[in-house]
Amino acid sequence: MADLARLTEVIEPEANALGFELVRVKMVPSEAGDGGEALQIMAEDPATGQLIIDQCAALSRRVSDRIDELEEQGEVLIEGAYQLEVSSPGIDRPLTRAKDFANWAGHEAKVSMAKGFDGQRNYKGELKGLDGGTVVIEDAKAGEVKLPREQIHSAKLVLTDALIAATQPLDTSGADDIEEEKADD
Repeated sequence: MADLARLTEVIEPEANALGFELVRVKMVPSEAGDGGEALQIMAEDPATGQLIIDQCAALSRRVSDRIDELEEQGEVLIEGAYQLEVSSPGIDRPLTRAKDFANWAGHEAKVSMAKGFDGQRNYKGELKGLDGGTVVIEDAKAGEVKLPREQIHSAKLVLTDALIAATQPLDTSGADDIEEEKADD
């Protein structure tokens, strides 16, 4: 299993060097159905809240080169073959950073708590923002609840008309030129 903290340490400076902010790094099963894994990197340009295709490609090249460089030095970051996927967070973006919960207050969100959380596991309702280290959400069933951020398993915005209206139009320039590459071990 890949060490996500170490991967984030490697990837974040590469994103920052291009002027981007890292939103999420995640390992998932490959969609190719070959039993392999995919390294998903989600980043955004702070000016737009998204990445266009050329920006995704630039970040993909930088990260790929950096991982190759570290592997040539003997550090194995990901066992076996994997696919590298770089994307923009999209409109119904995941909420991973403290500022995400603050910036998207007023919009509907889904929050799933980690196993072992004392109480309800899933919440859905209007995101109220942050109160110290807790996320405040007006859950449709439980009312206003405060959830410890460190115990959140996943959180994302829900696609609504209000969210669409509040989001800049996505730039799809270059979408016809997408090419997938598979990293070799």
